[in-house]
Amino acid sequence: MSDSMDQDLPEETEYREAGEAVFAALLDRVGEAAPRPRLGPTRRVVELLGDPQTTYPVIHITGTNGKTSTSRITESILRAYGLRTGMMTSPHLVRLNERIVIDGEPISDRALAANWEDIQPYLAMVDAELGAKDEEPLTFFEALTVLAFACFADAPVDVAVIEVGMGGEWDSTNVADGQVAVFTPIDLDHTQRLGSTIAEIARTKAGIIKPIADVVSALQAPEALAELERAVELTESTLAVEGTAFALESSAVAVGGQVITVRGIAGTYRDLFLPLFGDHQGHNAALAIAAVESFLGQGTQPLVGDVLAEGLGAATSPGRLQVVGIEPTVLVDAAHNPHGARALAAALGTYFTFEEVVVVLGVLQDKDARGILHALAPIATRFIATQSQSERAVASADLAELVREVATDVTQEESFENALADARAWAAQKSGRAVLVTGSITLVGEAIALAAPEGWKK
Repeated sequence: MSDSMDQDLPEETEYREAGEAVFAALLDRVGEAAPRPRLGPTRRVVELLGDPQTTYPVIHITGTNGKTSTSRITESILRAYGLRTGMMTSPHLVRLNERIVIDGEPISDRALAANWEDIQPYLAMVDAELGAKDEEPLTFFEALTVLAFACFADAPVDVAVIEVGMGGEWDSTNVADGQVAVFTPIDLDHTQRLGSTIAEIARTKAGIIKPIADVVSALQAPEALAELERAVELTESTLAVEGTAFALESSAVAVGGQVITVRGIAGTYRDLFLPLFGDHQGHNAALAIAAVESFLGQGTQPLVGDVLAEGLGAATSPGRLQVVGIEPTVLVDAAHNPHGARALAAALGTYFTFEEVVVVLGVLQDKDARGILHALAPIATRFIATQSQSERAVASADLAELVREVATDVTQEESFENALADARAWAAQKSGRAVLVTGSITLVGEAIALAAPEGWKK
C-alpha cells in the first residue's frame, strides 16, 4: 500500500491492530470468570502510577441487575451538564473499547494502546512482586481497572462513572473512593463468590461505601437494605432510598421508549422521554437522577429541566432490549439471571405487541439456567437452545434438556449462527413473530456482531 493511501486511512483503522493487541495481552492474564478477592495488587499499581483515580471525582455503581444501564444514564445526564465524563462498564459486547468510554464515546484504539504502553512497566513491577511472594500476577480485570483509571486521568475527565465488576468490597475498582455510591437492586448472583444469601451479597457490595459518601439505592429486599444501612452508619454517610427519598412516579409507553415522571431527592421532573424499553429502565433512570442530584448538589439543588431532558433523551443501553434486526424483528437482551429475565419478560409484554416469539437461548455454566427459563417460558412460543463461543457456555444439548422441563417446542443447535438463521427463518414465515436472543451477555455480543455485516437492520 502506498504512503498516500496509508494517510487516507481513518485513525481507528490505522490503530485497530494496536487496540486488539491490548485485548490479547489482557486475555493472557487470569480471566474475569475467576476474580481474586483482593485489593492489594491493584492498589499497589495505582500507587506507583501516582494514584490517577484520585484526580477526578467518582460515582461508584454496584448491584445485581441494572448496573450498566444506570451507569450509562448517569453518564449521559452528567455530559448534558457540560462535564467531560469517563465511564467504565463491563463486560463488553463486541470490542474491549466499549468498557472505557470518554465523553460519550468508546476510547479510541490509539488512546487505548498509548495508555496501555504507559502502564506496562508498572504492571510488570507488581507482577514480579507478586511472583516473589508466590502469588498470581495481576488478573485481566485488575489490569483493565488500572488501564481505565489511567485513561481517565490522561483524557482528562471531570468525573468518572465506575461500574463494579463483581461484588464491591474486594472488587479492583474499589481502590477508588466514590463520592457517590449507587446500589441497583441486589439479588442472588455469583453465589459461589459473593455468598449464598442476599444479606451476604449485600454486605460485600456495601464495601464500596466510603467515609462521608452520598449513598443512593434502588428498592431493596429488607435484608439487603439492612446491610446498606449498617455500612452507612459505620462510614457516617447519608442514604437516600427509592420509594422514600425519591421515586418513579409514573411511566407510560411511548414510541421508541417511555415517558416518565420522577420525584427526585431535590425536585420533581415531569414528562421526560427515556428512549429505553421496560419499567425497570424507568427505575434505573430514577436512580441515576438521584445519583446526579447527590453528585452535583448533595441532593439539595434540583436539576435543570431541559438539561436533564437532554441527558435522558440521549441515553443508550446496547444489549438491553435492543432491536438489532427488522423483517423479521430481532431483539437482544443481556438478561443472565432470573431477576433480569423476569424484567425482560415483563417489558416484552408491555412495550411490544408480538403474537409469537422464538427465544434463542444460551447460558453460562455459573448461572441459574432453570430460574431464567421459568421467567421466560410464559413469553416464548418456542425455544432454540444454543451456545456462545465462551468456554463457560452450557452445551446446547444439555441446555435443551433443561428447556424441555418448561416447554415442548424445543430444538437445539450448537452453532449460534445457525440457530439465529433458523429463528429468523421461522419468524419471517408469519407476521407478528419476533426473535429474542438472551441468556448470556456473550451470546448477545455475538448477535450484535452478526447483525451489521448481514444487514438485518436496514
